[in-house]
Amino acid sequence: MELGEIVVVEPVVDQGRPECSSPSAAPARRISRTRTANYVPNYFDSETLPLGISDKIQRFLRVANEIRDESPRASYMCRFHAFAKAHEIDPSSSIRGVRQLKTALIGQLERDEAIILSQQKQENSVRELYRMYMKYQNVIRSCEVHDTTDRDVRTRAHAIASVLYEVLGDVSPGVTLPVPETPVYNIIPLGSGGAQHAIMQFPEIKATIAALRKIRGLPWPTNHFSSGDDDMDLLDWLQCWFRFQEGNVKNQREHLILLLANIHIRQFPRPEPLSELDDRAINELMKRLFKNYKAWCKFLGRPSNLWLPAVHQEVQQYKLLYIALYLLIWGEASNLRFMPECLCYIFHHMAYELVSHLSGAVSFKTGESFTPIYGQGKGDFLTQVITPIYNVVYKESQRSNNGTAGHSQWRNYDDLNEFFWSPDCFQLGWPMRSGMADLADFFSTLPPDKHRTCPMDDEKPIWLGKTNFVEIRSFWHLFRSFDRMWAFLLLALQAMIVMAWHGVQSPFDVLDASILKDMMSIFITSSVINFLRAILDIVFTWKARKSMCFSQKLRLVLKLVAAIIWAILLSFYYAFPRHRSFCFSRMFSNRASQWSCLSPYTITIIAYMTPNAIGVLLFFLPALASCVETSTWKIFAILSWWVQPRLYVGRGMQESTISLTKYSVFWTLLLTSKLLFSYYFEVLPLVGPTKQIMEMNIKKYEWHEFFPEVKNNAGAVVAVWAPVILVYFMDTQIWYAVFCTIFGGLSGVFHHLGEIRTMGTLRTRFHSLPSAFNVHLMPKSTKRKTGSFFSSNFSKASEKAQNRSAEFAQVWNQIITSFRSEDLISNREMDLMIVPISSELGDSSACCPLFLLAAKLSTAVDIAKNFIGTDRDLYKTIKKDVYMLSAVKECYESLKHIFNLLVVGDREKRIMSGIIEQVETSVKESTFLMHFRMKELPILHKKFVQMVDLLIENKVDCQGKLVRLLQDIFEVVTEDMIIHGCSFCDSVRCSHSADDMLLFLPSDTNAVLSYPLPESADDMLLFLPSDTNAVLSYPLPDDSSLQEKIKRLYLLLTINESAMDIPVNLEARRRISFFSTSLFMDMPPAPKVRSMIPFSVITPYYMEEVTFSEEELHSVQDAVSIIFYMQTIYPGFYLLNSLFRFFYVHLFLVLSCSSISPDEWKNFLERIECGDSDFTDAEKMEELRKWASYRGQTLSRTVRGMMYYKEALKLQAFLDMANEEEICKGYDAVKRNGNAHHRLLAQLEGVADMKFTYVVSCQNFGAQKSSGDPRAHDIVDLMIKYPSLRVAYIEEREMGNGHKVYFSVLVKAANNLDQEVYRIQLPGPPIIGEGKPENQNHAIIFTRGEGLQTIDMNQDNYLEEAFKMRNLLQEFLHHSRKRPPTILGMREHIFTGSVSSLAGFMSYQETSFVTIGQRLLANPLKVRFHYGHPDVFDRIFHLTRGGVSKASKVINLSEDIFAGYNSTLRQGNVTYHEYMQVGKGRDLGLNQISLFEAKVANGNAEQSLSRDIYRLGHRFDFFRMLSCYYTTVGFYFSALVTVLGIYVFLYGQLYLVLSGLEKAILSAAGAERNRSLETALASQSFIQLGLLTGLPMLMELGLEKGFRTAVYNFFLMQFQLASVFFTFNLGTKAHYYSCTLLHGGAKYRPTGRRFVVFHASFTENYRLYSRSHFVKGFELVFLLIVYISFCQSYQNNVTYMIVTYSIWFMSLTWLFAPFLFNPSGLEWEKVVQDWFGWNKWIHNQGGIGIHPVKSWESWWDEEHAHLKYSGINGRIAEIVLSFRFFIYQYGLVYHLDIAQRNQDIMVYGISWLVIITFFVLIKISIEGRRRLSANSHALYRLLKAVLFLCFLSILIVLLSLCGLSGKDLFICALAFLPTGWGLLLVAQAVRPLIEKVGIWDSVQVIARSYDYGMGFLLFAPLAVLAFIPSVSEFQTRLLFNQAFSRRLQIQPILKGKRKNKSPP
Repeated sequence: MELGEIVVVEPVVDQGRPECSSPSAAPARRISRTRTANYVPNYFDSETLPLGISDKIQRFLRVANEIRDESPRASYMCRFHAFAKAHEIDPSSSIRGVRQLKTALIGQLERDEAIILSQQKQENSVRELYRMYMKYQNVIRSCEVHDTTDRDVRTRAHAIASVLYEVLGDVSPGVTLPVPETPVYNIIPLGSGGAQHAIMQFPEIKATIAALRKIRGLPWPTNHFSSGDDDMDLLDWLQCWFRFQEGNVKNQREHLILLLANIHIRQFPRPEPLSELDDRAINELMKRLFKNYKAWCKFLGRPSNLWLPAVHQEVQQYKLLYIALYLLIWGEASNLRFMPECLCYIFHHMAYELVSHLSGAVSFKTGESFTPIYGQGKGDFLTQVITPIYNVVYKESQRSNNGTAGHSQWRNYDDLNEFFWSPDCFQLGWPMRSGMADLADFFSTLPPDKHRTCPMDDEKPIWLGKTNFVEIRSFWHLFRSFDRMWAFLLLALQAMIVMAWHGVQSPFDVLDASILKDMMSIFITSSVINFLRAILDIVFTWKARKSMCFSQKLRLVLKLVAAIIWAILLSFYYAFPRHRSFCFSRMFSNRASQWSCLSPYTITIIAYMTPNAIGVLLFFLPALASCVETSTWKIFAILSWWVQPRLYVGRGMQESTISLTKYSVFWTLLLTSKLLFSYYFEVLPLVGPTKQIMEMNIKKYEWHEFFPEVKNNAGAVVAVWAPVILVYFMDTQIWYAVFCTIFGGLSGVFHHLGEIRTMGTLRTRFHSLPSAFNVHLMPKSTKRKTGSFFSSNFSKASEKAQNRSAEFAQVWNQIITSFRSEDLISNREMDLMIVPISSELGDSSACCPLFLLAAKLSTAVDIAKNFIGTDRDLYKTIKKDVYMLSAVKECYESLKHIFNLLVVGDREKRIMSGIIEQVETSVKESTFLMHFRMKELPILHKKFVQMVDLLIENKVDCQGKLVRLLQDIFEVVTEDMIIHGCSFCDSVRCSHSADDMLLFLPSDTNAVLSYPLPESADDMLLFLPSDTNAVLSYPLPDDSSLQEKIKRLYLLLTINESAMDIPVNLEARRRISFFSTSLFMDMPPAPKVRSMIPFSVITPYYMEEVTFSEEELHSVQDAVSIIFYMQTIYPGFYLLNSLFRFFYVHLFLVLSCSSISPDEWKNFLERIECGDSDFTDAEKMEELRKWASYRGQTLSRTVRGMMYYKEALKLQAFLDMANEEEICKGYDAVKRNGNAHHRLLAQLEGVADMKFTYVVSCQNFGAQKSSGDPRAHDIVDLMIKYPSLRVAYIEEREMGNGHKVYFSVLVKAANNLDQEVYRIQLPGPPIIGEGKPENQNHAIIFTRGEGLQTIDMNQDNYLEEAFKMRNLLQEFLHHSRKRPPTILGMREHIFTGSVSSLAGFMSYQETSFVTIGQRLLANPLKVRFHYGHPDVFDRIFHLTRGGVSKASKVINLSEDIFAGYNSTLRQGNVTYHEYMQVGKGRDLGLNQISLFEAKVANGNAEQSLSRDIYRLGHRFDFFRMLSCYYTTVGFYFSALVTVLGIYVFLYGQLYLVLSGLEKAILSAAGAERNRSLETALASQSFIQLGLLTGLPMLMELGLEKGFRTAVYNFFLMQFQLASVFFTFNLGTKAHYYSCTLLHGGAKYRPTGRRFVVFHASFTENYRLYSRSHFVKGFELVFLLIVYISFCQSYQNNVTYMIVTYSIWFMSLTWLFAPFLFNPSGLEWEKVVQDWFGWNKWIHNQGGIGIHPVKSWESWWDEEHAHLKYSGINGRIAEIVLSFRFFIYQYGLVYHLDIAQRNQDIMVYGISWLVIITFFVLIKISIEGRRRLSANSHALYRLLKAVLFLCFLSILIVLLSLCGLSGKDLFICALAFLPTGWGLLLVAQAVRPLIEKVGIWDSVQVIARSYDYGMGFLLFAPLAVLAFIPSVSEFQTRLLFNQAFSRRLQIQPILKGKRKNKSPP
């Protein structure tokens, strides 16, 4: 097709989306040809292309750009071919962006056409294309595959040749060309061109490929034509029959090869021969892969379809076919991967088809041989099998209305998957019935004749409802899920009340008959609880009734009936205890006669408790219990059916007896302590006052009492007991924190935590690191027994330690080098910390790093200088310090080695040999001090320093100085130090004649005179060069290793005590200390890299920062650039040695005056050799971008950290595979000399690729690249920098007719561009649930290996930790537990803790959870789940069980933890290991922290409703159930109960004081403080002040940093108002948890991961905290004011404040913490700006399109939007809770002076008349403004004046005539303001009704007034404080105390004083 023949549609000029039009609908034009001289084609952007056609034309445009300089004509033809392709795909330009692309291409082609094709014929173009094609074909042939240096060249040549081949074939179809092979592969190059690749040479890879290619005997389709059996394998055969996608087949082929190869090489004993795939490897993979499928078949009573042939030779082939078939199904299943049993169903039928086809079975329907038919084209499996089921999932997700619909109104992934837990799923048939496909919902039934095969057209399917479980928003879910716990607590409380009521002081008192009778009433309570449980089961499963089988319904009914019967029987026999007693008088003696008769009640109790007794028996026999649950015997099934519903999950979760004993002891001790405390401090002290209150006869009330005849003063009793009971149910959480601290601390001690916590300890124990390294991190031939850490390992390894110290040095040096590359240390620090390997110094051993030898040599010189004694004494003195002795030896050996290299003259060599021989002989004979004077040793030391300094310069000009120094050294040694030096010199002089001496004189006399002449002629001749003989080899050879040795010697001679403090950077110290400590922890032995478990890392990415751009670095936020902020906040620190010594006296002085300098920035400038502002060079600017990005929470930081895994594996493989010579040279030297070691390096690369894969799931990468988003370019740069990095993304392609097609695409870097590797079509949009897990799910098919580590975007990794990954993975194999681990947990280090005080609080809180908290959860409690990243999953286990997370909308908001729930319910085991850690970032500002806490609280509320929590609560034994509750949702419910307890206490006291009961009780019983209430408030304050996390944090800091440091940090946190922070967070947790449970509204709340220390406006804080904190804070203040105004129980206000201090603290914290923790929040300028912004915001009108940030009205609607979607129960609850605000008015109006103590109900009625009048006035004002303000403004002003005068008149009348006092005005404010707020809450709950009435505008006006008033009350104290300048400075010091302690420039950041854009 010629260019001139194409008619191009004119583009529509539109700023929005271009309109789609046909070619005929727009004016056409032809391309005009112009002529241009000397024209070269320009670069055309080949990356930003429309997604619909990018994969078809991008490679042509890329090649056109590649060859545009070599051949403009060929470049033009490639570009023209791309245009033709685009026009062919979309001729009407209907796909978005195609029109613009065509226009741009035409413009480019017009500019290129004239000069390139001017007067040229077509044959010339063909000839040019042919020439270029053959050129690159020759390049391909000339490249050697095994040569790594040519691999990039070969890849580029392949890409160009393949494109030229296609273009040439299109231009000239008749040309015969060799077909190029495009080597596009991921890890394994399976094409013919990759045969010589290093990874293809491994025997395990060859064996696996050969096994898969054994296809002999398999029947092929008749229409299949293969190029040869050698290239075909079993997956190709499966694709031919089952029609899988080609991309899926390629992906799973590599996946299967790597899986089998890695398992094959790991077999022990090693397979022989290794080149044949071992059956054990196939059996192991098959067992793990189909374990869930076999269990599913067993559960449903169906035989497995994994049939094997009788012929042994075919067994392996069948097994491989089954494995490949499952992987192909899984790889194409898309969202169905969240439904593992659905995949089992699909595989079950397809395996049956497979085996039937292979066995030649005959179809019952057709009578012909069975043949699986899935269509005629590749990919029909997707459309015929996956898509119909996906459509059901998609439709159900649409019913959720983006998560706003109730959970009971739509079915999530779990509901759909659990359909396949029933045999009913087989009614779908195979392939699924067409009728079902037409209905698009196979979960629906037809009305009413469901058996009719052909449904009528007008019939619609009936929605069956939920499956097995219904998520209903109710707090009753907590009771229902953990009913055994609540029953225990209730029964224990009842028993304690009975005991306290009877005054029991001893356990034996309970045996009294009357007491025992009352105690036995707990069984009646238990039966009532069971009745309630049965009722709740029916209510909560009602919406699942249609999908329930008859047995499930029968069970619920029988449970209810049984509960009613037991409740009746127990109550009846308790009321008549002596009715027909059953006696055993003959069997007992007279003494026991009182116990020989059993009452009917007792017998009933025995019968009632029999099931519980059986449960206890099974509890102590976990193996038997597991057998009962998992058995298929009918008797066991019946028993299990009664106890629990028959479900596929949750069976056989029992732990071993040892584990059961450990956590049982833990909880027994805890519950005993809790109950004893509750009895003696909460219940018992309250019984006496309760009896007094109940005995009182109070008739006089101070308000209108509706129930004056109530007995026993029940209201007062409830008011007193209610807060205590709430605390009773909550304080177990406190006891858990205490026991967590104790047990977690003990466990940490036994795990050797904190053994090396300082550099001093590291220096002391450094000599033991190589031995520990060899024990744990180096592979051994024999396995280590578990638990024998100190017994034999180090003793056995000690002999090898010296020989293997070189390996340790290699690893240590790589760690130090990584520190330097991260700018944690300087060049000098790196030199001091490197461990050199010197084969010249002896036996290839490693020397000590210089920081250990700091000042050791100078100290040894000082000791020897004045030493008096024998040689033995001197040796003992020096030997006391091992490092001093090492320094002396190394210095001597190094000097001897250097002199041997430097001195080459014969005479000089003899002199040096003589001196050395004299020294060594004297040392050997212990006569050194007798032959040498030591006083001149310092002078000799100084000379040596000068000599080595000259050797470092190594310049010819310095030769004279060197000769003089050598002569001085010779003179000092011979004349001053050797005692008989004269005889020694004479012997030297006499050994040569005068003529011989003259030989050393230079021929040039001037040259001799240029040297400084010594005094004697002999000395003058020594070391002087001559023309004939060289005396000195100076300058020294340019050998890097020699220069390093000389440099090390110089440092050894010169370093002083300051080197002992390196590394200076605290982060470097922390990392090196933890790595050293971890070497002494117990971990599995390390296998060789080739035998290790392979693993992958996956990171979900959405739209976060990849790498900071130059513009972003200099972008201004509050007038501060990011780069300036980075330099300021991330400097690195110097330690303060005297910090603790002067803690109590000089605390703030030390913090503000410490001498600290920014080292990371200086180290960075030193590394790139750049000045502070010299960033004009592009490379340096790129380095600056990376430096800043590596200190932010960016993707580049995460990728760099994860790619350390590959670096570590390559080094470890090098140590495994290299010989001793190569190890001595060093890994870096081998890499530098790549040509000589290319084979070894290629093998290292291949091994690392086999074992490690990193996939970043960049969901929108395709769209970002198409739109030109810079983040896409940064992602490509990351792939180029790390060639092993893979990026998976979702491509949304428009097909032109409105239909969209979705693909999962995997790309890698090639030719400095991204290259597509795999493309797999999806059945529809993959993001239909929660975004993050769906993003992970689409990319998980591209991961490899048996382990999968999930890493989030805010995480980091370290090279030293990567070395321990193979040890961690061995945990999957080395275990002594009942169940192998399925999730491996590891600790995290929060690297954002030093930014601000708030960041430090979050860091400590998170650290305590991820260390001591998870340590206890894993062992002994056995309830650790998956709390996010960076856990390592057993990939095969989770591949077959639903993946690594759950994705249902809203309910799985906290998607990570559900992976742990799912793993545990499916008999998995989650462990925790502390010898490895990764970095993690957290939120830094209060607003960001609050958003994060709100999201977590939302997630926990949704967990409370979930089936996972319900099943865990029921399937766990009692003690594990307690652990599960108090470590998951119970923590948040306890926070809610804590806050609720405050309200109950205050409202109870409000009831007592306003009703007059308190006054009456005190007058009757005397003034006595309630000790139980004070205990309850103290318990509440324990949680409120953050001590639940404080105690574990204190213990963990004590373990890892020392208890002195821990105590210091704890008190420092209190000075920084940590209690304020934790109290504020308590309110956040309680608010969002309760609101989500009541109304829903859970959602992902993005917090942003940048550094946040900037000022937040008052408006922003008010929007965020108004309803969660401010309203509640004002409510508490109102309660406290009313309480203090009317209470009489405390004789003075001081006592009152002592009792209620925690409540005042909480209320003030909730009101003012956001401003206290807001940078510059108390600065006058900012406060003024905030005031104007607040007024503007609150008065702006809202409406459609107005963002809540801009208008109060829009915010108010959004803030209460959850009520719109709340159910009827939520609205009723909201109204009921709002009634509490009416108590103020009801109680206070009777205390008005104007009421004159009248207690008639009319007083309350009149008060409502006042409120109604007030509302009428507001309505009149609103209507007047609406109708008169625009047209009759004067009349409107008159109306307002009249209303004001009326109000004023009424007030004057009330004051003058009715006796209204000033006190009454104050009380009216306290009474009516809460009532108005309560009415607002009710109006919002019934908003539709209010809008119909037409008074909604009045409600808005009142609401705006309330918000304005609250804002003013908050602003007033802030303005007063801001007016005082010192307050702002104090606040800044408070927020950034660590920064001030490092003298950082915080004030410029806060004030926005930035001098220029360049880095300061």
